[in-house]
Amino acid sequence: MIIHIKNKDTLIVEEFKFKCCIGKKGIRKNKIEGDYCTPSGKFEIGKLYWRPDRVSLPKNRLICKKIKKNMAWCNDIKSKFYNKEIKINKKIKYEKLYRNDYKYDYFILIKYNYNKTIKNKGSAIFIHLTKSYSPTAGCIAISKKDFLILLKLINKNTKINID
Repeated sequence: MIIHIKNKDTLIVEEFKFKCCIGKKGIRKNKIEGDYCTPSGKFEIGKLYWRPDRVSLPKNRLICKKIKKNMAWCNDIKSKFYNKEIKINKKIKYEKLYRNDYKYDYFILIKYNYNKTIKNKGSAIFIHLTKSYSPTAGCIAISKKDFLILLKLINKNTKINID
């Protein structure tokens, strides 16, 4: 199963086409931290994260993890935890996963720069929620309704192809 990002506003899975948005500065092969680009390439997907205080866990075939208040994603290029899930630590730069807005009520990790992490090559690339379809900092965002349909189609062996 392949999730395909065909252009800046279409996510395709089998015969399903979903409206999406990507990084503010488009798709880029040589992504760097903070460049507002979505990385191009073919990547594995990771866990489904969800906020149990806001949404229920939908039926799916992914490994799932509850988002807790102390969870973050390290985007500190000086840290050995760069591009990994961490507990909030004031000494490390991070992106909060337990957000005030809805965008991370559900999200799926895209395993970009994940297994053999290279510092400053980009971190925290997710498929997350949007209502406005305004450009992201590098993630791919879709509506909640479409996200729930996507979960029914994919499994832990699904790959994402961004070009």
